[in-house]
Amino acid sequence: MPNKFWKWYEKEYRIIAPLTALLFLLQLVHLYWMTTNIVFVKLFGHAFWDPNAFWNTIIALVDYTEIPAIISSTVFYIHQYQTYTGMRWKSILFLFLINSQWIHLFWITDEVIYTQIAGTAAFVIPAWLAWPAILIDYLELPVMYDTVKKAIISLRKTA
Repeated sequence: MPNKFWKWYEKEYRIIAPLTALLFLLQLVHLYWMTTNIVFVKLFGHAFWDPNAFWNTIIALVDYTEIPAIISSTVFYIHQYQTYTGMRWKSILFLFLINSQWIHLFWITDEVIYTQIAGTAAFVIPAWLAWPAILIDYLELPVMYDTVKKAIISLRKTA
């Protein structure tokens, strides 16, 4: 079964790589919201973008695409690790960066972080604990860059 899966994966790589990159690019919406609506509030005292309830719902829904993006990119980098032996350290690094997102997802949710920084938390966690969770979210950026680069390369190759 595993060999069958990896043969299929390699055959469909030209489609899988761009889909993985697109799933991650959706996270830019969430990162922009978090930067302008959470981080900047703490650093500068006001939000640089304050979307209404409708857009906050859309942003929350987009943020849930992070789960399939993490799964897809994990498989993507396992494939990279198996296929390209010269760059194995890079695959391991990106596997670590992307899977650190699970800590962010299950350890402290964005809502908890937001309410903690805004000072209206239902339960109190130290402010210093919210910042590592926020920083973990930004570990997606190198993975986004790499998956987009590999998607472009895969699309340029002739079938």
